[in-house]
Order: sequence, then structure tokens, then C-alpha cells
Amino acid sequence: MSGKMKIATIVAGVAVVVVLTLVFPPFRTYQLATVGAYLCVTAGLTVLTGLNGQLSLGHGALMATGAYTLALSVNAGWPLTVAFAAALVVTTVIGGVIGLAAARLRGPYLAGLTLAVAVVVPAVASTFDGTFNSDQGLSVALEPPPETVTVEQWQAWLAWGAALVVLVLLQLLVGGRFGRELKAVRDDETAARLAGVSVARTQVLAFVVSAACAGLGGALFAVLAQSVSPGAFPLSLSLFLVMAIVIGGLGSLAGAAWGAVLLVALPALAHTATEGIDAQRLEGNLPLALFGVTLIVVMLAAPGGIANLRPFRKRSKA
Repeated sequence: MSGKMKIATIVAGVAVVVVLTLVFPPFRTYQLATVGAYLCVTAGLTVLTGLNGQLSLGHGALMATGAYTLALSVNAGWPLTVAFAAALVVTTVIGGVIGLAAARLRGPYLAGLTLAVAVVVPAVASTFDGTFNSDQGLSVALEPPPETVTVEQWQAWLAWGAALVVLVLLQLLVGGRFGRELKAVRDDETAARLAGVSVARTQVLAFVVSAACAGLGGALFAVLAQSVSPGAFPLSLSLFLVMAIVIGGLGSLAGAAWGAVLLVALPALAHTATEGIDAQRLEGNLPLALFGVTLIVVMLAAPGGIANLRPFRKRSKA
């Protein structure tokens, strides 16, 4: 499938989602909005991990950075568009710093670095209660949407508008020279150097792009929940994100979309399964168990992920 066809498919898919928001009940519309926010994150992460081969266990922390930046900006009286821009700038800068360190690390050392980030960022938010209001978090005071639309519809349109921009820009990036450099570095760093590719620069840029997407996704979550707290971005979130892109299909934007759907569907399924019974501990661990079982089943049935199953292979091949 050519690059133009892929972009047309992305636009058509988002248009279908927007139409669904007009007919779905409020809760389902909110779930669609959540999928759109997750899609911004999984799309960036699949570029970093799937196309460039860098494993990150800290994207939940980058989401928290974007969410807190937006909350602080909005509460300071900044317009929502400016607050989103601030969230992107801050997470991009932090992603660049982490990327510079990550470019010198490989394998478990890189995973350990990003894991430390995932632990440190929520801890910082809990420690500096004067700025971040500790574990209680911050509320996000937003202007009400136009009277002609519901809050859930407005949230869904905002989330999927951002997802559309992210997907189109990433498709343009990975479909060109930058995408070829990402794959070359992933496959063989020595061969990439001999071909004239700057390995360190490519790895840092991949982390910057992925961090910006995570920051945007986190900012969207702050808008959806109209609050932000350290408990919303636990370490398990970073693990879920990695499992989601693996199950969906590494290195494929279609796989990122499937992963975003699973991030919403599996916890909802876990909640439904435990509804009406006194199983608080089970409910907390069941989503992780469901992700684990789904990962095993998908890897046995389709090692390339859901996007590479036969019905989707021709449409989602990267």
C-alpha cells in the first residue's frame, strides 16, 4: 500500500470514529475518546520500539509529564491550545535528555533507565505537594464545550483530531528516509554506520518523536479526566503500553491502533468480569492477567501481532 493510500485510510478511519460519536451513548463515546488518547502514545511507542528497536518502560512517566504540564498551564490561565503546546515542548525536551542517555545504552541497561524514569516522575509529583498537590493531584478547569455537542463528543473529537495529526505525521516520517534509517539502525547498527547513517542521532530523534507523542497523549488524558494525579500513571501503565504494541503488531501504525483498543477494552472486560463480587484485589490484577494471556495467545497464533493476521495483513503491512 502506498503512502498516500495509507494516509487516506487513516483519514477515513478517523472519520468513521467521528460519525460513531454522533450515535454512541455518552459512556461509549468517552471510551472512544480514551482510545484516541492512547493511540497517540502507542503510535509513538511503536516507532521507538518497533521500528528503532529501543525498549522503553517509562512512557507512562512521559504521559504524566504531559498531563501535569497541561494541568499547570490551564490552571495558570493559559488557553488550552497553548497548554497543549507547552506539554509537547516539555515532554520533547525531557525525551531528548533521556534519548541522549539511551543512545549510549543497550538491552537491559536501556530498559533499566526508562524503568527508573517511570518510578521517579510519579514520586516527584507526590513529593512536591506545594506544586503538584501530592497524591491528590490537580484538577483541570476547562471551558465548557459548545451547547450543540456533549462533553463526551467534544472530548472524542479533540482526542481523535490529535490522533489524526499524530498518525499522518508519523506515516510521513516512517514512509520516508527517516523510517528507513530507523529500520537500518534496528536491524544492524554496524551496517547502518557503514551506510552513512548516524546511529546516535537516529536513536535520539526516535526517542524525541516518541516522547512528544506520549506527552500529547498524557495531556489528552488530563483533559478527559479533568484531573491529574500520580496514581493515574503507575508503573503498570508503562508495561501495558509495551504489551499493547506487541500484541497489536510491532512497527505498524495499524498495530498501534489495535493496541490502543486493547488498552481500553481489556480493563473494561476485567471490570465487567468482577462486577457484583467482592474481589477488589482480583479486579486490580485481572487486567494485567488478561494482557498476559492475550499476549501469549496472539504470539502463538500470530507472532507478528493482530495487525499481521491474515484478514489485516495486506492493509496494515508497513
